[in-house]
Amino acid sequence: MALVYHGKDAISKVRELAGSTNPEEADPTSIRGQYGRLTTAGLFENVLHCSATEPEAENEIKLWFSPDELTDEIYPTKEVTPTQKKKVWV
Repeated sequence: MALVYHGKDAISKVRELAGSTNPEEADPTSIRGQYGRLTTAGLFENVLHCSATEPEAENEIKLWFSPDELTDEIYPTKEVTPTQKKKVWV
């Protein structure tokens, strides 16, 4: 599931809820502390990703969402008229 959480201190609040990237260092009450793990190969397996900075959040939001999919206009947009054919789901 992908979502955009927008508001005062949104990034720090979500990161606090998520917990440390290393599940073994994450607060046990955080999402990563509850459900993340460190594999025998030493890799972190996390159950979620969250942006660390505002520029990173903007890049990721623009990667995964179109402006029409957000309820608020948090970044500048413009209307364009498509000129190429595009496949869509039936």
